Amino acid sequence: MDLFHGHKPIAPPDGVPEWDVDPYGDAALTDPVPFFDTLRGLGPFAYLTRYKMLICGRYNETREVFQDHERFVSSRGVGVSDFALEEPWRPPSIVLEVDPPYHNKTRRVLMRTLSPKVVADLRDPFARNADALVERLLDREIEAVSDLAEAFPTSVFPKAVGIREPDSRKLIDYGAMVFNAIGPDNDLRRRIMARAPDIVPWINEQCLRENLTDDGIGAAIYAAADQGDISPEEAGMLVRSLLSAGVDTTVTGIGNALWCLATHPDQYDLLRADPSLALAAFEETLRFTSPVQAFCRTAGADTEVSGISIEEGTKILCVLGAANLDPEHWPDAGRFDITRKTSGHLALGAGPHNCVGQNIARAEGQAVLRALAERVSRIELTGDAVWRPNNAIHALDRLPLRLVSEPAN
Repeated sequence: MDLFHGHKPIAPPDGVPEWDVDPYGDAALTDPVPFFDTLRGLGPFAYLTRYKMLICGRYNETREVFQDHERFVSSRGVGVSDFALEEPWRPPSIVLEVDPPYHNKTRRVLMRTLSPKVVADLRDPFARNADALVERLLDREIEAVSDLAEAFPTSVFPKAVGIREPDSRKLIDYGAMVFNAIGPDNDLRRRIMARAPDIVPWINEQCLRENLTDDGIGAAIYAAADQGDISPEEAGMLVRSLLSAGVDTTVTGIGNALWCLATHPDQYDLLRADPSLALAAFEETLRFTSPVQAFCRTAGADTEVSGISIEEGTKILCVLGAANLDPEHWPDAGRFDITRKTSGHLALGAGPHNCVGQNIARAEGQAVLRALAERVSRIELTGDAVWRPNNAIHALDRLPLRLVSEPAN
């Protein structure tokens, strides 16, 4: 079979419009809302002529495809490449890129090591670190991506995992590598993959048992190997999965939250008036900006969704960002509203593959936003926000702003 971007090319199914757009082009990646609106307007699915695959962005169809692991599998890759037909660039994630029943085994281990008690024990150190960081940044112009959005997660999460000497740059670049790699072999992917020889060996080294502290999440994962729940090799791969997914998405979520609150001062006023809304504000940020914009699924058998016939082997790009702004599902979907009921948003996945570390991400985001609400009277933009193209993540590259402290009494 001749592959097309690493997957089986399909013909347009009956009733599906053809669309000559590049969802991995800079325009769609840096200013995605017009792309989202057009996608939803085309119907349940569209056919991407440049990639010979399907794309969906309405809430109902996107959720159905994304969460139904029996018909639409993750084990053939969550990017454009089909792992059943093409060798992946690294061993597949044994959480994100596997299906039940194997997925059940590895997920059970992570759920146990990331239990509610573990997250609860992290809340106080997260809050102390967030308070101290915000205090240092008050009343001066900062570059909020590097000074806050990147600085906070890379200081607290690797320590929680048990990394002895975190390298913030390598951790962030590894996340960029993993998420860009799920796209086509475009310039974005090639540029970051050129750095793999410098980054990947360091990441793999950090995941070795002997290099982890004995009181972190990583040690607990290796303890599961001692109990026979997983192999030592699988334990190392699970630690690697935490480092790839547990940093970049949280960095993006916090950066996007700063942008949302800076550009919606009325909502920041609500948060200041009631800091207990910090988690709700982070949750609405996830819905409104969808840090993970899109993942693929592969049809594991001939099937049908919303009257559209889908043949086995079809790659489907599920655009979570478009689904999270679907006005048919969310009233006034294009408005950032921290009092909104956001239950059901797809920013952290759905079904058996929902983000296993989501409660830690929420705890980090909540800690930062609460620290801001309690110390900062205004978040002022001091320049233009610049978005960073990435094949899967909608993240800021630069966000110049000033955190204005409470006026003295």
